[in-house]
Amino acid sequence: MQRYVVIDLETTGNNPAKTDKIIEIGIVVIEQDTIVDSYSTLLHPNKEIPAFITNLTGISNEDVADAPLFENIADEVTAMFENSYLIAHNVPFDLGFLNGELTKSDRKKLKNPVLDTVELARILFPSAPSYKLNQLTDYLQINHENPHRALSDAFVTAKLFLKLKEKLASLPYETLEQLLRLEKWLKSDAYALFNYYKEQNVFVEKNDEIAIYQGLAYRRMNHLEKEDNVMDLSFGDYLDSIYESNGSLEKNLSFYEKRAGQREMSEMIFDAFQTRQHALIEAETGTGKSLAYLLPAIYDAVSTHKRVVISTYTTQLQTQLLEEEIPLIRRLIPFPFRVALLKGKGHYISLEKLHQELVEPLQSNYDIALTVAMLLVWLTETKTGDIDEIQLPSSGYLFFRRISADMEEGVDPSSQWFYRSHYQYAKKRAQQAHIVITNHALLCTDIFHPSSLLPVYERAIIDEAHHFDATVSKHYGLKLDYMHMHYTLNQLGRTDEQKLVHTILSHYPSALSEETKVLWNKLLDDTRYETDDLFRYLFQYVSKVRKGDKSFSDIGRTQYRFEANKEDQNKWTVIKEMVSRVCLHLRDLVHGLVMIEAELRVNQLHQEDKEKLLASAEQLQIFIDQLEQFFLVEDSAQEVKWMEIEAYGAKNAVYLYSEPTDIANLLTDVFFSVKESIVLTSATLTIENSFQYIVERLGLQTENPLTKKIASPFSYADQVQLMVPNDFPTITSGHNDDFIHATCEAVLSLAEITNGRMLVLFTSYDMLRRSHSLLKELMENDTYALFAQGISSGSRERLKKNFQTFDKAILLGTSSFWEGVDIPGEDLSCLVIVRLPFQPPDHPVLEAKSKFLKEQGKNPFMQYALPNAVIRFKQGFGRLIRSSSDRGIVFICDSRIITARYGKYFIRSIPKVPLFFDTTHELMNRAEKWF
Repeated sequence: MQRYVVIDLETTGNNPAKTDKIIEIGIVVIEQDTIVDSYSTLLHPNKEIPAFITNLTGISNEDVADAPLFENIADEVTAMFENSYLIAHNVPFDLGFLNGELTKSDRKKLKNPVLDTVELARILFPSAPSYKLNQLTDYLQINHENPHRALSDAFVTAKLFLKLKEKLASLPYETLEQLLRLEKWLKSDAYALFNYYKEQNVFVEKNDEIAIYQGLAYRRMNHLEKEDNVMDLSFGDYLDSIYESNGSLEKNLSFYEKRAGQREMSEMIFDAFQTRQHALIEAETGTGKSLAYLLPAIYDAVSTHKRVVISTYTTQLQTQLLEEEIPLIRRLIPFPFRVALLKGKGHYISLEKLHQELVEPLQSNYDIALTVAMLLVWLTETKTGDIDEIQLPSSGYLFFRRISADMEEGVDPSSQWFYRSHYQYAKKRAQQAHIVITNHALLCTDIFHPSSLLPVYERAIIDEAHHFDATVSKHYGLKLDYMHMHYTLNQLGRTDEQKLVHTILSHYPSALSEETKVLWNKLLDDTRYETDDLFRYLFQYVSKVRKGDKSFSDIGRTQYRFEANKEDQNKWTVIKEMVSRVCLHLRDLVHGLVMIEAELRVNQLHQEDKEKLLASAEQLQIFIDQLEQFFLVEDSAQEVKWMEIEAYGAKNAVYLYSEPTDIANLLTDVFFSVKESIVLTSATLTIENSFQYIVERLGLQTENPLTKKIASPFSYADQVQLMVPNDFPTITSGHNDDFIHATCEAVLSLAEITNGRMLVLFTSYDMLRRSHSLLKELMENDTYALFAQGISSGSRERLKKNFQTFDKAILLGTSSFWEGVDIPGEDLSCLVIVRLPFQPPDHPVLEAKSKFLKEQGKNPFMQYALPNAVIRFKQGFGRLIRSSSDRGIVFICDSRIITARYGKYFIRSIPKVPLFFDTTHELMNRAEKWF
């Protein structure tokens, strides 16, 4: 069948089973890979079109007033689908609406074979940043002139489908063969399509970049060559050739403007390296700090033949440096240099482990089948094997754990798989690189487990350094949760999916006695039961202790810091007994795994099976150590322990955490005192222009670090107005309804002035949730598209993109939205900060650190709570102005910034801007004049 019919619908909503109706149909016909016909019509829905839909599509009630009803065109539409595949971008949506209308019109439902371009695009373009139609067409450079209109969307979907066919034609035979095995689990009826290109592939010229090993096709890893670099340029001349008039920056950037602070930062970093000193540099927004620190790092590494490590807070920023900043620098400087990106082992795919999964009869479900299909295509493209390059289905990451390089423990260097390991290749690249880009988490792992991960280095630059101490604390602490234990125990089972011991025993069916197998299964069942029982009891314990407390963390959890000697001793004794029983069962499982490995050894146990058994035993031992550390080891004043439960989650959804209360001495001893030069930089390191807080927090007092604050090149006084209302209701404990109502009214009033384009930052997820509900209630006719973290679906990046898509939109965020969210230009004109970002007084870490500081005779508020809040506030403030042309209002609902004695610390820590403290009414008048 070579006829394909593409359909796209515009509707009044998302639910055909209720009252939503079709308002426009667009159809495009493809034959012989050519668009040969099209059809389009508006439809009368017999109901009002919501304002939100009119804003999205441009289709109004007036447009459909004289349009036909669906039943009038039903036969004409269905006739177009005869002897055809039905294609849509999200087939369930379009076909669901279409068949719903056909049923209501007494017509037969369409039962054509279907091809879903969302699903096929996920498989064939696994590295695409998004699978929404307009973003996917941008990625594939398909012209899309009129998005959210049915015929235009149908045309670009047709063009997308032709691109998908081109991609299929380029895939190796082995990849297509694997896709055919997975097709039965997919939503698309793609067998004939996959099979056609598999048969055609026999005649396709082989791609030299693709290697085949044991039936697995993957992109070859380039041979690493190390060239010698000779530096014959002084550092001053080097910077002159880049930064100064007629320099390489001016030649390579169309709108280059010299920033004095950028060169100043480069010079200071070079001086720190030369004098072997540590340095702290606060580079405010607009400095261009990434370029400013990369340039001296590269020069120093090439001229001294000593690598420099660059550490970022997130793996996303790592990728940004590698894909955006480094290519620019290669155009700026006259000599070559080598850069490598290195992440933790869990980020890299293991070809060996994937192969092992594929040679077994795949016990799959939809998400796993989709995940494997995406991985197979991605392997023909990726140079790194880094899973962050693609977006897997949510449960696909559980599958990826099984096939990540984390599972490559004990790999034999003489093995053929060792030389096909993406992780080993990444390590080799790092060993030969001048610059190694990593992240804080991996850096911390290397600090406490030297030589295990990063190559040897003496100099490093830590970006986003205001997060460094928190990352150290988390790394040096412990984290354990029920789901992780449940998943691990499940992998040891013998249920319908492929589980570890069941799979291994299937290789050696007669190796163990039936009695041994029965005992194993009983032990496993007992351990699962005891573990579930423990976590349910912990859930109930926290629920009762925090009964009546309605405060939640910013991700909707109830938190409780525990101290064994202060708990209800009767109940705590029960908990300790339950923990002891779980640990006893886990030890029996460890012993059982070792015994199974010993018994199977005489049956010539496969190396990979042995590794799986021993790795599982090691993970179970980690659980034992963590449970004992949490509950059975005597509490220390140097450590904080706490539990979190999901407010509305399962009754065993418990998370256990511990962190040191102070890491200053630890960092001094194992990091700063043993490295030549560490440069720490961020846009937010100072409090009232002083580095004292961060110096003490990181344990740098005895190191006498260089310090420098580099001002932003932006003219904040002309670009920003800071407004604080003096008539907002006061928040009292448990009674903040009036405050929320005033906040929501101010948000909507400001939205009318700024046409939406507003980011609202909360410190409490509960307050965000209640404000979202009230805004929906107060808003007339869905005037603004409203997106809220934790309520609207999607990641932070997805919410940001959706927010930018709409002309009139409001974005509500908490937690991670206070930093790292860049919305430049007219997309963001107003920033609302609902409350000063103090941690709740009952936050476990704040409680413990406050107690620790009190015992040292220090003021916890002034030396911990306030500095943390000021740093957070500076990050939030920085969301508004991202370029010299940005302009807008920062509206702070919390009058404490003016009325409290500590308010001056917040105001003096941000750039000087016009500040207005007045009634809400007067502030709105001023805002209207400002715009």
